[in-house]
Amino acid sequence: MKDIIAIIPARMDSSRFPGKPLAKIHGVPMVGHVYLRTGMCRLLSETYVATCDREIYEYIDSIGGRAIMTADTHERCSDRTAEAMLKAESEKGRRVDIVVMVQGDEPMVTPEMIEQAVMPMSKDPSIQVVNLMARMKTVSEFEDPNEVKVVAGLDGCALYFSREPIPSRRKGVTDVPMLKQVCVIPFRRDYLIKFNALPQTPLEKIESVDMMRIIEHGEHVHMVMTDCETVSVDTPDDLERAARLMVNDPLMISYSG
Repeated sequence: MKDIIAIIPARMDSSRFPGKPLAKIHGVPMVGHVYLRTGMCRLLSETYVATCDREIYEYIDSIGGRAIMTADTHERCSDRTAEAMLKAESEKGRRVDIVVMVQGDEPMVTPEMIEQAVMPMSKDPSIQVVNLMARMKTVSEFEDPNEVKVVAGLDGCALYFSREPIPSRRKGVTDVPMLKQVCVIPFRRDYLIKFNALPQTPLEKIESVDMMRIIEHGEHVHMVMTDCETVSVDTPDDLERAARLMVNDPLMISYSG
């Protein structure tokens, strides 16, 4: 059986919402929601939070979780994830097969979403990285620059990621696929290391989306649709929206009492 772990990169110094990992949703810090919900996935042997901030480390430790301190010089979540993966392997005494990077600002993540993301890798050994995507319900969400949009080809692989609304609705075609990136991203172990060794690319920098590095280097990001409702928290308004949607969330009820 493959050894699959999840790593949740989180840091306090967010440009759009400083301190957001510890911002509370129904009394639980956001990173706590992500950690506890991710850990419910039975495919995972371990779940870790990777952080450079002592406050986050101490919070995760206080709830009996597992956190790994990383360098404070990482520019990308994938770099932090890779450092934490290597430290986790040292602790475990063996290599892992797949690491699922779950962004610390996805408080509505579910075990089902992680299973959906990992499933293609279990069926096709050529798939090196997977990214979930979901439908957006409103044009305002589609036009929000904080939401990363994605268009995919007929083969199910990403063609482009952007913070702009793509594909265009400006030529009279309003019924376009409005799809957003959901940051549940499984990597095969060696591919994560290879990915981080690749130089950053021009479009990656322009869009501020890590996955563009893979596309610009001529490789593939396999996309998987999820129908699970999810909100990535980039702003205080997003936090309030997540709180509204999670009022009767059964997973939250199971761990928050």
